[in-house]
Amino acid sequence: MSTTAEQSRADAPAGTESYVIGIDYGTLSGRAVVVRVSDGAELGSAVLDYPHAVMDTTLQATGAKLPPEWALQVPQDYVAVLKSAVPAALASAGIDPARVIGIGTDFTACTMVPVITDGTPLNELPEYADRPHAYVKLWKHHSAQPQADRINDLATSRDESWLPRYGGLISSEWEFAKGLQLLEEDPELYERMDHWVEAADWIVWQLTGRYVRNACTAGYKGILQDGEYPSEEFLGALNPAFSRFALDKVTHEIGQLGASAGTLTAEAAAWTGLPEGIHVSVGNVDAHVTAPAARAVNPGQMVAIMGTSTCHVMNSDRLAEVPGMCGVVDGGIVSGLYGYEAGQSGVGDIFAWYVNNQVPERYFAAAEAAGLSVHQYLTELIKDQPVGGHGLIALDWHSGNRSVLVDHELSGLVLGTTLTTRPEEVYRALLEATAFGARTIVETFNASGVPVTEFIVAGGLLKNAFLMQTYSDILRMPISTIDSEQGPALGSAIHAAVAAGAYPDVRAAGEAMGKLNQNVYTPDAESATAYDQLFAEYSLLHDYFGRGANDVMHRLKGLKRDAGAAA
Repeated sequence: MSTTAEQSRADAPAGTESYVIGIDYGTLSGRAVVVRVSDGAELGSAVLDYPHAVMDTTLQATGAKLPPEWALQVPQDYVAVLKSAVPAALASAGIDPARVIGIGTDFTACTMVPVITDGTPLNELPEYADRPHAYVKLWKHHSAQPQADRINDLATSRDESWLPRYGGLISSEWEFAKGLQLLEEDPELYERMDHWVEAADWIVWQLTGRYVRNACTAGYKGILQDGEYPSEEFLGALNPAFSRFALDKVTHEIGQLGASAGTLTAEAAAWTGLPEGIHVSVGNVDAHVTAPAARAVNPGQMVAIMGTSTCHVMNSDRLAEVPGMCGVVDGGIVSGLYGYEAGQSGVGDIFAWYVNNQVPERYFAAAEAAGLSVHQYLTELIKDQPVGGHGLIALDWHSGNRSVLVDHELSGLVLGTTLTTRPEEVYRALLEATAFGARTIVETFNASGVPVTEFIVAGGLLKNAFLMQTYSDILRMPISTIDSEQGPALGSAIHAAVAAGAYPDVRAAGEAMGKLNQNVYTPDAESATAYDQLFAEYSLLHDYFGRGANDVMHRLKGLKRDAGAAA
């Protein structure tokens, strides 16, 4: 576990200030930050890397090999964050824990936990510890694509009214596809499971002793629209044993964003070092919770939370159908507006994959000698090359396409390599590809009558100034940045302040506690014009491989699955 030094110190006399805790559960780690309620100052933070990380090749309990496209986690890693990162953040901040009035959490989504009635995950039952389906299915568990395809085909054929609210396609990442996969691949576990719970709600359950289903994941990931889930008839047509999935496994009390889900139990107080009885806010998603932290809750302000993946969220005063969006939910970000979501399922993950698997050892040695990370070193090598100088174009689909194609059977591509292509050139092409993916999303929203008027970046990748300038040039938009290294955790703290009654609503809390640097990057006209040509090539490849003209990526995934099954 690592702790950061105090970012700012309270100037007010002791005992007059109150504080909240925000906890951001990411893909690889959980972060806790101590925030002053009056102005959002971040006083201390700590991070815990999950002990079991992500299980995507083997099940650690047995060493058994996992099929392709699986991604599992161990739920007790999330509790470990409460036991270690929260006390460490309190110590870093140097504040009296008795002055903490609330705690808030956010999570990657859709990350699902199968549990029995009291909230115990199935993998913690000894008889199921060796069953992969008993574990948490992380957001990037994509092996339910065949189930998602059937859901989409049936919904389209039946003209289901909820389908347009998701851009016409349901993702394999979401609750229903993953639930159907569980039923069909391990029906015994499906029957044993009492609740199919978003991790965002499971961790709140551990803190409060109460299961409250948050409105955000229910709407975006759980196909809850206008108070209704897909019908029993629809679900039964997918699989007769699935007909009561929504009623028996999913339906539960819905908590609104910023509301209190309950109070901290004595057990959770002992874990965290916080006072028993303080308010715990309703769970939320890492992206959506960040919008008020970036003071970006007005229509047209698109927030891109850029990390291992990127989630794009935005409010609007109008309801529209945006092809390939992850969903539109009334009040999905703040009350009174429609919250839209889109996303890219691989961004930082792609850069990490390339560095970890494709970059020669000599680059690591040179980076170390220069006192840089390999990512920084590659960026320095390539940042001054003219746009298009590498002769490459890439597709950013190494983890599939979340928006606007909603197809996790797609895969990555780098086109144009020659015997003189250097590693740093491929790295730059991958950086650019993710920006082209973001532009595709923005242009789709604009064309659908939901204009994007401002682009705001949060997340770890905003530290790369070259990447941010590349995005600005490719998007042809200024880029503003959140003035916090812990945007989601700050957003969770803002929601905790509202749940504790310090502010009347999330908008007011965000205005007081949020932080934004406006127009930090602006497009360079010459680079933007050059990137337009590359984007035209990206768009051709995007449609050629992504819209059915050439189905080779699907066929290759099928061959990989068949080979794995035979082995």
